[in-house]
Amino acid sequence: MDFPDSVKQQTCQDCLSGRDLGFEIRMAFQPIVDLKKQKIIGYEALVRGPEGQGAGWVFERINDENRYYFDQACRVKAIETATRLGCDCLLSINILPNAVYNPDTCIQATIEAADLYGFDLNNLMFEMTEGEEISDKEHLQDIFQSYSKRGFYTAIDDFGSGFATMNWLTHLRPDFLKLDMALIRDIDKKPGQQHEVQQALAQCLLQGTHVLAEGIESKAELDYLLSIGIRYFQGYYFARPALEELVGVNFD
Repeated sequence: MDFPDSVKQQTCQDCLSGRDLGFEIRMAFQPIVDLKKQKIIGYEALVRGPEGQGAGWVFERINDENRYYFDQACRVKAIETATRLGCDCLLSINILPNAVYNPDTCIQATIEAADLYGFDLNNLMFEMTEGEEISDKEHLQDIFQSYSKRGFYTAIDDFGSGFATMNWLTHLRPDFLKLDMALIRDIDKKPGQQHEVQQALAQCLLQGTHVLAEGIESKAELDYLLSIGIRYFQGYYFARPALEELVGVNFD
């Protein structure tokens, strides 16, 4: 990974304050539930524009020049907003692996932000975000290993879509594997998707990775996934992402 000297010379305080992206970012939060314990175990922080515009609007404005600063700003904003809202459980933050030139250096602003706002570092999870093609598997493994050694949770997002494959799962050995909604949609009546999910679940059981199904929209989808042993879920069936709000879930 090659980054400009101006990036490599940034101090942790520079990362914490961020560089002007030309627009404000805000955070929406969607609950992650454990149906075995019938409780919310965390929230995923999802980037939004200044007026609540979706992630697509934001990513249209990200390029090679501001990618690093955007990645750092998202981490800090997620921690600051979650703390202000009273989040005392798992906070899942999407990261841009291609923006991380050195895992140990680039995590410093995140640590400083957690210290500044009083957020428990043990409650942080980092997801390899969708939308980035990763060509350097060893670099990504370095990121995962560095974060795991510091006690952070790691996750592969959107499994079953794009480049996230079984090979990535066995190589990176994340704490969580998030099944993409493309695999989940109508899974109760699609044997091919059922087979793919069951294969992933079997591998995860072997290596100690938790499976989280995202994009749940129907009871039929949920019932099938519960029947094969999945306990962690996220999706509109439970709650939509809420801008700068930690919404609850009715488990009745």
